[in-house]
Amino acid sequence: MRAIILAAAFALLAPAAAQTQTPSQEDPHVRALAAGYKAAFLCSGVFNAGMSEAQVAADDLEGIYPEYQALVRTLPAQVDRERRTVSVAFDPKLPPRVAAWRSNLGCAQLAIGAPAEAAGRLPRFDVKAPEADGRRWPDGDVHPKLRTPPKLAAVAERAFDSATYGPGSKTTAVVVLKDGRIVAERYRDDFTMHTPQRTWSAAKSLTATVVGRAVQLGLVKPDGPANIPEWKAGDPRAQITLAQLMNMGSGLWTDGPGNRTDEVYVGGGLVTEWATRMPLEAAPGGRFRYANNDTLLAARSVRAALGDGERALAFPFQELLWKIGMTHTTSETDWQGNFILSSQVWTTARDLARLGLLYQNDGVWNGERLLPEGWSRYVATPAPAQPPGGPGYGAFFWLYGAAQGLPEGTYGMNGNRGQYVLIVPSKKVVVVRRGFDPAGRRFDEAKFAKDVLAALD
Repeated sequence: MRAIILAAAFALLAPAAAQTQTPSQEDPHVRALAAGYKAAFLCSGVFNAGMSEAQVAADDLEGIYPEYQALVRTLPAQVDRERRTVSVAFDPKLPPRVAAWRSNLGCAQLAIGAPAEAAGRLPRFDVKAPEADGRRWPDGDVHPKLRTPPKLAAVAERAFDSATYGPGSKTTAVVVLKDGRIVAERYRDDFTMHTPQRTWSAAKSLTATVVGRAVQLGLVKPDGPANIPEWKAGDPRAQITLAQLMNMGSGLWTDGPGNRTDEVYVGGGLVTEWATRMPLEAAPGGRFRYANNDTLLAARSVRAALGDGERALAFPFQELLWKIGMTHTTSETDWQGNFILSSQVWTTARDLARLGLLYQNDGVWNGERLLPEGWSRYVATPAPAQPPGGPGYGAFFWLYGAAQGLPEGTYGMNGNRGQYVLIVPSKKVVVVRRGFDPAGRRFDEAKFAKDVLAALD
């Protein structure tokens, strides 16, 4: 995968050969991105998850993109627990890269070159989440004592052996639901039910859910043009629909399959500056290309429908997450308050299980319809254009079936480093697996889910 190491204008115009050169660790921009990577993950790990710096270094900062790995290990970081900031020096002539934590919204990175005091101007949403720990599952975490079937317990245990489902894989959590009840749950020794991790791209399915909530409230229409204020009148991109974005079918140019968005994720860039500037390359709806930008644009469209104030910041929490007991979930933003909903969400295994359960229940929670009727079927319907090989794709969900050894209709949320939530409607089962799988190592989520189902039969 290619790192974005050049300024945006050059990236759009440069020949392919220039874009595929191996980035140098002495390149000042690569150093800035590596510093941002370290600042972002230290900030989120320490202040979202309550981890020690050593834990973050061992998990989130190891097994990462090779062009950053050596720099991340050596660039000096300072964690200010009073101000809840992390700064990483990378250039003697520029201020350190800074990531600053806020309640609910987690850590935002300042732009490259911004002074630390700019953290005081970050958008905030300081409303306290409702207390849910003392409530019964699934609204809270009070659950009857587990009676895990021995065969299922053995499958869950094998998920942690770093061999059965992928050599070198690193599992941190497993949760299995059957008929809405937790029937298996296991954590790495230093993890608990309240320890969040970054979702990586499993957050894309949360974006689908935020969009679904906005559809239910009449704020957006999936078959209508996405609301992207940066695309002015006459811009042909303004005809791209929300559905095409959710199907990864925008037709927009990207820097390659996967569309690494390092400038936003670790560079302090804005969603509204980077995701909105890619030109059309193919007819919308006619090509599948997995792209972070399509997700960022879908989330941008919902924010535009809500306005750019506190209502937009509150929306995912008050209209969705907190309604289904996801009170240990942090959704991070850029420094202007745009949610980075393609990847930067920190949540627990139980909270992801709740999200899977919402889909198992077709968007109804405690008798309240949060998502449109049939939304579960909508996100699990194959997109007009499909990825080559492997699982299929719906609307920000991956699609599984007989080809993967699973019941037809199985669909899931997938993220980098081994984040998986598989929903098996025909069995009323939800399977969650979290991990820190190193680059180049992969956990076989389909085989694991197949073994879980066999153990439950």
